Order: sequence, then structure tokens, then C-alpha cells
Amino acid sequence: MVNISIKEEAYNFLKAFKSKDKSFSDVILDFKEKRGNFMDFFGALKDTDWNDRENSMKDFRRSFSKRLQ
Repeated sequence: MVNISIKEEAYNFLKAFKSKDKSFSDVILDFKEKRGNFMDFFGALKDTDWNDRENSMKDFRRSFSKRLQ
């Protein structure tokens, strides 16, 4: 067994998934099993042109705002 220190926000997140018959370790391992290895996603957005994405979002917001008027 290992003791760790986590932020209250992380504790509350885990607590939301915990039940009487599950330990916090069970919750973490279940999350790991269901979600897979999050490190598989590292670099997934490395080729994204963020300036282009930002401009696209600005255009979308303008278009949306016009439709609301």
C-alpha cells in the first residue's frame, strides 16, 4: 500500500465514482481500464494549425451571432 496526496478537486472527482463496495484504488483502476492509456493521445494535435482553428472559431461565432439577431 502507498499513501498519496491529491488535490481536493481530484478527491471529489474520484469520490463521485466510488461506492460502498469499491475502494479508491478500484475506482482508479476501473477508470484506467475503461479509458485506456491517456498517453496514447500525446501528440495527437501536434500538426494542428492553431491560428487557422482560432480564425475558424471566430468566423463560426460571428455567423452564429448574426443568426441570433
